[in-house]
Amino acid sequence: MVAVDFDPFAHGYVKSLARPGGNITGVFLRQLELAIKQVQLLKDAFPALSGATVFWDQVSADQWQALKKTADESLGIHLSGIEFHERPFDYEQALKQAAPEDRAALIVMRSPYFALDRARLTEFALQHRMISSFPARTYVDVGGLFSYGASVDRMYRRAADYVDRIAKGAKPDDLPIEQPTKYELVINRRTAKALGITMPTSLLLLADEVID
Repeated sequence: MVAVDFDPFAHGYVKSLARPGGNITGVFLRQLELAIKQVQLLKDAFPALSGATVFWDQVSADQWQALKKTADESLGIHLSGIEFHERPFDYEQALKQAAPEDRAALIVMRSPYFALDRARLTEFALQHRMISSFPARTYVDVGGLFSYGASVDRMYRRAADYVDRIAKGAKPDDLPIEQPTKYELVINRRTAKALGITMPTSLLLLADEVID
């Protein structure tokens, strides 16, 4: 497995990282926790922000549920969650469903369908002058404001190693589940300038990369 947008423990697929049990093993990205971290970084960067719009779909439903449980109580921010069903996604129509006070910022959950639209989403956020937070640096490379996450490409390369070992006779239950060891905070300062905002120095110092 390459578990990047769901929790295999919550779904009962595996028992532990060291001894997954059964016939499933691979790599696991704790995206539910990272989704919460996305919002925390947004709130840290813009403490006056009281609300944001969250785009999610069925692939990222677990992430949205995790956010709903913690946003108002722990993060001090109200979230308007907008679910998408059928592609092509209509982002303009979706934004109309969000509370007006939550349209200053956009948070996009990790999903392959949003990833396909990353250029559209970053342009959409810029056109609506929304602060934007994304789950991967590929969004920031095409104009998103900032992202926090791990390299999924690296995870798929590690999964290929698992396939090779199992093909050579290894039992899945004997192969511990791996997790990424590096998480990146990437900021696009060009986008910040286009929005007329200044990214806090504290956040810039935390960043692994700043695009100027």
